Amino acid sequence: MAVQVPSRQLFIDGEWREPILKKRLPTINPATEEIIGNIPAATAEDVELAVAAARRALSRNKGKDWATAPGAVRAKYLRAIAAKVTERKTELAKLEAIDCGKPLDEAVWDIEDVAGCFEYYADLAEGLDAKQKAPVSLPMETFKSYVLKEPIGVVGLITPWNYPLLMATWKVAPSLAAGCAAILKPSELASITCLELAEVCREVGLPPGVLNILTGLGPEAGAPLASHPDVDKIAFTGSSATGSKIMAAAAQMVKPVSLELGGKSPIIVFEDVDLDKAAEWTAFGCFWTNGQICSATSRLIVHENIAREFLDRLVKWTKNIKISDPFEEGCRLGPVVSGGQYEKVLKFISTAKSEGATILSGGVRPEHLKKGFFVEPTIITDVTTSMQIWREEVFGPVLCVKTFSTEEEALELANDTHYGLGAAVISNDLERCDRVSKNLQAGIVWVNCSQPCFCQAPWGGNKRSGFGRELGEWGLDNYLSVKQVTQYVSDEPWGWYRSPSKL
Repeated sequence: MAVQVPSRQLFIDGEWREPILKKRLPTINPATEEIIGNIPAATAEDVELAVAAARRALSRNKGKDWATAPGAVRAKYLRAIAAKVTERKTELAKLEAIDCGKPLDEAVWDIEDVAGCFEYYADLAEGLDAKQKAPVSLPMETFKSYVLKEPIGVVGLITPWNYPLLMATWKVAPSLAAGCAAILKPSELASITCLELAEVCREVGLPPGVLNILTGLGPEAGAPLASHPDVDKIAFTGSSATGSKIMAAAAQMVKPVSLELGGKSPIIVFEDVDLDKAAEWTAFGCFWTNGQICSATSRLIVHENIAREFLDRLVKWTKNIKISDPFEEGCRLGPVVSGGQYEKVLKFISTAKSEGATILSGGVRPEHLKKGFFVEPTIITDVTTSMQIWREEVFGPVLCVKTFSTEEEALELANDTHYGLGAAVISNDLERCDRVSKNLQAGIVWVNCSQPCFCQAPWGGNKRSGFGRELGEWGLDNYLSVKQVTQYVSDEPWGWYRSPSKL
């Protein structure tokens, strides 16, 4: 399928601008390994321009154009963006699929979610005005107090390549709804649709500087953004290692950060399940988005009484997954995002083998695909808790398996991780599901499913999976600061000191 990739520049202050150092990076289609275009590579000099533009956007007309405008004004722009995204859904989905390798059907779903997320935060922006001056109940009648919620200021948004436009929207939509001005730095491995978001913003007349989009490498564009003194907050989704660096950079200026980092999420399958339903959710939880999901339930913990039969069934489901170019009808697994990621995934598999684990299924390039960064969905058994495959995030279509005999043992295995993003439990005993949900150390728990995500519900993790919550009302609060205003309302003097007029 011929997809024309537009050639774009950086988006700064409402205009397309060539990077100051005129550098560009190639864009590679992971299904064919062919160069299909290029993106501008921003550096610290471009970050300076973008931050200055965002500062101007906040102060323009004393803030009345954006930061202190009624929420309804910002909502109008968010709805216009949603409408344009919907209008261009087919084209944006094709660009997403060719850029990051996800099946076209998934990419369409993503773009629909992008529009839905902008609509949702438009509603929340409108609702913000009614929540201003919320009264605070005080124990003294001589005082009245209320709370103002104000935009945090200029925010740096650094986003990953697995859901390029959707993960960007999770940050852009609430930050704009709150009245912030933003600089978005998407991953250099998949930036095409984020540059198209810039074009959408230009078309709907978003005020200049409210959203600036800088593509480029992490060290050259992301790092100067994270450490910039005029950026008031950083929101980052990506690896734990990069998250640590961002925290360290932000710490120099006591700058707030919210971090959504890696995961090694468990899925516990009890012995009372419907094997086929449980097998499909297990496959979906680890192999959806080509296995490149921070919340992937990539550690299967299955009851020993059903383990053999369940794994037989799971292998059959896995072998039935159509692996192909993302544009082929019915594709359900495309390539991983890059050559580097492909090598990394294969190295994880070979290390597991050398440590004594068994590759039950997959673990190799599909025979019918000679080009592209394809890895068959992989199931690994005979795993011990000290193995790399049990402890580290692969970010590819690789599932490792352990068995359990008691609920306590299942929970111990599930919580045996530095991460704490997602977790799933599958059982027909809903009381048990409730019990297990409370005891799982994760920010998100799925019961009798894995991976559903709704922009109305909070998203985020514990432990090394980061902190802060995106989506829902919690996502908006990420970009608001709370101001207490307290007034003395009595006619009487305060009377703490002796009045000089009475001496």
